Amino acid sequence: MKKLFVFMGIIMLTATMSVKTMPHCEVPCGIYTDQLRIEMIREHITTIEKAMVQIEELSSAEDINYNQLVRWITTKDHHANLIQEIAEQYFMTQRVKPVSAENVEAYKKYIRQLTLLHEMLIYSMKCKQTTDVANTAKLSELVDNFAEAYFDPEDHGHEH
Repeated sequence: MKKLFVFMGIIMLTATMSVKTMPHCEVPCGIYTDQLRIEMIREHITTIEKAMVQIEELSSAEDINYNQLVRWITTKDHHANLIQEIAEQYFMTQRVKPVSAENVEAYKKYIRQLTLLHEMLIYSMKCKQTTDVANTAKLSELVDNFAEAYFDPEDHGHEH
């Protein structure tokens, strides 16, 4: 019986210490859709903006609810991190493919996409650093510009 308890303790300890893994397409698995990633980024931006407003309201209250304040700060930062993960792990490492500078038009498109993704990373970082909703507005603009630069009007599916 003692061995059973020791075994169960090891199982429970292992389960609580396991590292959370995030799904990705580096296999590639082909189950994710590019348009959905864009929509997820937009949803994260909305959440960040709502968190910023809540942080400002809670911070200016006469009796500050620090528990709620910390929760909104954590939420804001978490969603900014998720945007960065999509930009880096999904688009930059898997979907935006390097092209030769000899193919001038394709290379210009490639550089435009990388530039927009880099700017999205920067503004996601700024969203973590501040509660300035101008950063979420700029992030929204960048996402729209990236979607325009990324999706080929002729290719509605943009399949893997």
